[in-house]
Amino acid sequence: MLRLGLDIGGTKMEGLLLDGEGNELCRRRIATPQQGYQTFIEVVTGFIRGFAEEAGAPVSIGIGLPGAVRADNGCIKNANCLFLNGHPLKADLEAALGQPVWLANDADCFTLSEAVDGVGSGANLVFGVILGTGCGGGIVAHQRLLVGPNAITGEWGHNPLPGYDPVRDGPAQPCYCGRRNCIERFVSGTGFAGRFVERHGRSLSPKGILTAAAEGDEEAQAHYEHFLHALGRSLASVINLLDPDVIVFGGGLSNIARLYEDLPAAITPWLFTDRCLTRLLPARHGDSSGVRGAAWLPTP
Repeated sequence: MLRLGLDIGGTKMEGLLLDGEGNELCRRRIATPQQGYQTFIEVVTGFIRGFAEEAGAPVSIGIGLPGAVRADNGCIKNANCLFLNGHPLKADLEAALGQPVWLANDADCFTLSEAVDGVGSGANLVFGVILGTGCGGGIVAHQRLLVGPNAITGEWGHNPLPGYDPVRDGPAQPCYCGRRNCIERFVSGTGFAGRFVERHGRSLSPKGILTAAAEGDEEAQAHYEHFLHALGRSLASVINLLDPDVIVFGGGLSNIARLYEDLPAAITPWLFTDRCLTRLLPARHGDSSGVRGAAWLPTP
């Protein structure tokens, strides 16, 4: 059966049709409707039907979105498309389309994509990390997503920063979730840039900070080294718990080439072992990992 994946974002959605071997057959993008829930259902079902008509054959349907499905009532929570929250999106799409629909968080889809036919292919356990606007994650074991009753598997970004020290790490960081010193506030792209302003009084993008560090800017270099230290502590806590074969990185900060050289030495001192054998790798499919992972969601 052909596989259709949808990646729903706050401003646009992308659809991708794959054959059974993962080869791309068709890709389209449209704007994410903002007029409300019912309009969203109508636009998405029309988008899906367009792919199905072009395929001329049955298609499975998987959808990734920045939110989660509650296990107790099937409704969406934590979506940045706020009108989706509190609605049974999966059930409503299945009723409109007359076939099963699989839904997952976008970070889960990213991880699944890389575990199935990306850099984690063949690995028993893959942890996916997105270092972008936020700090998401997902866990795939034997090419199957791990999903728990709270729909928060892999949400490492909202654990507290391990070993937080105000002298080393600066003032306590409030997080939008209502807690303080979440990992996301220190190692996401937003946190990385925001804390540079806070600590040094200068506004630079993450790329600008890294460029300045490479050019010998001492403040920028110190800021990168702190980021590396915080990320190392945070990932060590994941490795101590899960011991994944591969950690795959996505998001804007995953493009830091030196990260993959520098990070092992930052992780190892915090591990319950003398060296880190977990492979740390950038995503093979890049920005397409989310929509590809959505296509891989349906299981027999």
